[in-house]
Amino acid sequence: MRIEVLDVELLERLAFAPFGDVIATDGAERRLINNGTTERFHDLARIDVASARGSALINIFRGQPFQPPIDIVMMERHPLGSQAFYPVNGWPFLIVVAEDRGGAPGRPRAFLSQGYAGVNYGRNVWHHPLISLVAASDFIVVDRGGPGNNLEEHFYSGVAYRVDAAGLAR
Repeated sequence: MRIEVLDVELLERLAFAPFGDVIATDGAERRLINNGTTERFHDLARIDVASARGSALINIFRGQPFQPPIDIVMMERHPLGSQAFYPVNGWPFLIVVAEDRGGAPGRPRAFLSQGYAGVNYGRNVWHHPLISLVAASDFIVVDRGGPGNNLEEHFYSGVAYRVDAAGLAR
């Protein structure tokens, strides 16, 4: 099996835009509510779950930490809805996504969240399952519930994409 090392990019809105939304307060529209006692960061992601009679679910996922090197050998996508992840503990985590290449994921891209920003994967965006880095980490997850098959998986053949410790040192 061939190993290809992935560069790790810091999670930034523009670089991540082809795959979905970065969920962060930095740069967000701010509104004061509740008689000025609460600051609302407005409309941070485009939740897309209504196709095929879907509905929004709010979950907490607890991801067990991965130890580098991390080999990316499979990806998944959700054809009926978006999927948003927002870290609760404030610990860094890795986001791995890929463009679609004829119904399969292409070469992955890796992004590092420092733990203060989450992501919303757009509908049909190939991504690796949750990759916690520091410790068991909790995430608020908004995704789709309802009828239909909303999960496709793809296993890379003959190649593994690797994220090593040096790529995570940011």
